[in-house]
Amino acid sequence: MNAVIPYASTEPAPRVGDGALRATGPWRITAADPALEQHVETLRALLAPHLPDRLLTAGSSDTAAHALLLALDDAPPAPPRATLGIAPDGGAHPADEAYRLRVTADGIECLARTAEGVFRAATSAIQLIATAGAYRELPFQEVTDAPRYAWRGLMVDPARSFLTPAELRRIIDLAALYKLNVLHLHLTDNEGWRMELPGFPGLTEPFTDGPVREFYTEAEFRSLQEYAARRFVTVVPEIDLPGHCGTLREAVPGLAEAPAPAGLRERFPFVPPLDLTDEATRATLTRLLADVCELTAGPFVHIGADEAFGATPESFAASVRELRSIVREFGKSPVAWQESSRAGVEPRDIVQHWVDVPMMDLPDTEEELAARPELVAVGQSLPFIKALKKFFAPADHDVARVVEGGGRVLLSPQSHLYLDRPYAAGFAPPEQAEDAGRLGFASYRPRGIEHAASWDPAAHAIPDDCVAGVEATVFAEQFKGFDDVIVLLLPRLASVAEAAWCGRAPEWPEYRGRLARHARVWNQRGLPYFASTEVPWAE
Repeated sequence: MNAVIPYASTEPAPRVGDGALRATGPWRITAADPALEQHVETLRALLAPHLPDRLLTAGSSDTAAHALLLALDDAPPAPPRATLGIAPDGGAHPADEAYRLRVTADGIECLARTAEGVFRAATSAIQLIATAGAYRELPFQEVTDAPRYAWRGLMVDPARSFLTPAELRRIIDLAALYKLNVLHLHLTDNEGWRMELPGFPGLTEPFTDGPVREFYTEAEFRSLQEYAARRFVTVVPEIDLPGHCGTLREAVPGLAEAPAPAGLRERFPFVPPLDLTDEATRATLTRLLADVCELTAGPFVHIGADEAFGATPESFAASVRELRSIVREFGKSPVAWQESSRAGVEPRDIVQHWVDVPMMDLPDTEEELAARPELVAVGQSLPFIKALKKFFAPADHDVARVVEGGGRVLLSPQSHLYLDRPYAAGFAPPEQAEDAGRLGFASYRPRGIEHAASWDPAAHAIPDDCVAGVEATVFAEQFKGFDDVIVLLLPRLASVAEAAWCGRAPEWPEYRGRLARHARVWNQRGLPYFASTEVPWAE
């Protein structure tokens, strides 16, 4: 059964008698168990945009209202599939998110052994209500479900395009509705540093000749994590090191530069990565990461470790080992991009796979380059592309290094899960033609949304016990603002969430019909989306 976009399995859900429940209200959310009372208001807030005039308070005396009932069930059904990966709350085993959902004449029952499972059932119920339309009926039925992957994440990039705390809360709500349970925040890069740290005020002070820097105060960051936790979403902060450190270098002068490959400085400009074998630099980074770890409620801190252009392999590996050691010293588990595998891999390491040379989809000849207008438009030449392929060549072996070392791979392949990929202009409705040409990373080949929906996690042929989970990303190098982020996410985020929950790609002809109804969800929540002509969108 598919539970990310519910009630549209290739096999019919078991019926609970004949008949249907009207989606029209009024509705109320009630908890049958005291342990679930704390979740009622959170779910009310998630459901409210979809029932603006029809959602009653818990104490309402309207006995005719449909009930969205939350209840613990000591004997849940056996999960239809095994859950793989790392629980983002740090549990030794994946969280029990299996649930049963029943649509009856009285309303919708959300049953599970755990509060988290009940919450997942309730988000399926919210999707069901929201996608039904104002006057449609919900057939009586019973569904059981559980996730394939325990880590189901989304990365956003406030380092390059700042998102306010209120905007991040809207993204957390969206993630929770689609059963994602990790929000990975790319908080630092050459372009910005977005996390206030007590010992480093210079990181968030205004530029001397520019605008005020935007960042999350300590209180805002703690509040954001609390908000996410109430929706069973874990926040993972990323402090990108030892490269991508331009803002850090500006705020903290004197940090040691990593030894560079011979002749590189004369050929290419770059921000020098850090050298953590330098005693003073390591001491500074230790104090900085101590602050980060203290402010982080969850068990994971992401250390970056990608694209350290300008560091020798030996220097890079030494710095990554130091960064891992520092994070563990302060009681957190490090996560890092796949390049970190070149520093060695231990069984507890989580390594995020994002690229190899084939998935970069780059031309080999002048003729092939001429057929790629998006590359020509940004001035890429064949010599530059050849140099790029050479730089990324070690990436072809990173996943094998992780598997051989007994680590866990977090799947974020650029080919399908980098949602900053431009939309194909041929699928743009006239009113969004400009968005199709403007949004996304210009060097990526534009694609339709069917392309993202075609991704199959099993295609990477990684052993089950070496998979940490699945995470989509949306980097913000070439766009600005909340609306741009959301248009790049929607509708593609729904298919990523489906693959992460179900462990496989949906069947496109059936999926596009289900996806069409989710325009109602996004419209009701005031979220823009790319209305690709591939899908017959519902009003």
